[in-house]
Amino acid sequence: MHCDIYKSSKKDEMYLYVARPDYSNEVESTDPLGVLSEALRNAFGRATFVMHLELNESKKLARVNVLHVLDSLQTKGFFIQVPPEGLINPNAVEPEGLRGA
Repeated sequence: MHCDIYKSSKKDEMYLYVARPDYSNEVESTDPLGVLSEALRNAFGRATFVMHLELNESKKLARVNVLHVLDSLQTKGFFIQVPPEGLINPNAVEPEGLRGA
């Protein structure tokens, strides 16, 4: 399964995988956000192309299970990779009770 990957302008580490089943026959690409609902488009923001991948069941991805991505690409035409939970934001303001501890 061929797909294009785009990053979000609104949220760091949020990526959109868009299925490209006719990759070898396509001349020009369409709007990558066209597969999303209006609410998801607004949440994703501007899509910036990152790369093209050919996925298969033996391919390893860094943060998501390739089988989940392939299933979503086949059923919905897209997959949204959200930022991992629990990442520490080094710029976050410390809670009041922890300052100066």
